[in-house]
Amino acid sequence: MRILYIPLLFFSIATYGQLLTGNKFIVIAHRGDHTQAPENTIKAYENAIKAGVDFIEVDLRMTKDDQLIIMHDEKIDRMTNGNGIVHELLWSEIKSLNVIDKNNPEWGSHVIPTFREVLSFCKNKVNIYLDFKKASVALAWKEIQAAGMEKNIVVYINSDDQYRQWRKLAPQIPLMVSLPKKIKSIEQVLDFLRDIDAEILDGSYLDYTIEKAETIHQSNRKIWADIQHPLENPMMWEKAIQLNVDGLQTDHPVQLIDYLRKKGMR
Repeated sequence: MRILYIPLLFFSIATYGQLLTGNKFIVIAHRGDHTQAPENTIKAYENAIKAGVDFIEVDLRMTKDDQLIIMHDEKIDRMTNGNGIVHELLWSEIKSLNVIDKNNPEWGSHVIPTFREVLSFCKNKVNIYLDFKKASVALAWKEIQAAGMEKNIVVYINSDDQYRQWRKLAPQIPLMVSLPKKIKSIEQVLDFLRDIDAEILDGSYLDYTIEKAETIHQSNRKIWADIQHPLENPMMWEKAIQLNVDGLQTDHPVQLIDYLRKKGMR
């Protein structure tokens, strides 16, 4: 992703108080809980909600005829029984396909969810961490408003243009960007924070230190780090927790939440 070097606009993170969670340490299910169901399906989101996550991460794309759908990859080949590029296909061509995990065919086939369906399914149940892959900001914001989910969305930004459009159309929505790996020193962190107007930072938990986290918190920002990995384990979670991050995006939400409960953090 491109990093946004844009003058800081000092938006408040008071919007966190509106989010559907009472937990101080945030757990985000990466593409839903896809340990028992294909990623980015309603079943994966249902599994994550049952686990008690604070957010589900969903990947937004748009078809050739402007239907907003959920799909991580630009191509549909990996996760469906079809092929092609999302933005080059019509919704009528995509909606008849099935989402399958080719490594776990026993999980069955599932429909490709629309953004509207996901918003409706998640309402009053869980917040949405929207990875804004490639779509219309105006259409996405219209659907969020229609669903009454304005207070339950955080948007991960992938380009300068996305940033500008979200700030213009929906300035109250918290935005998230990655902390670049090249940023090592506290001075570089401070320079980055002066240039970047985003309420939340992500990136690998391995890119953070206690000193970096303290500097970021002093600038009134949150850190929701990435830890998603097939081999995630308590040693990794504990290391991240000791770095004082504010949340983790995980591939194993059930196990992470159980670990946090045992530590008295849930």
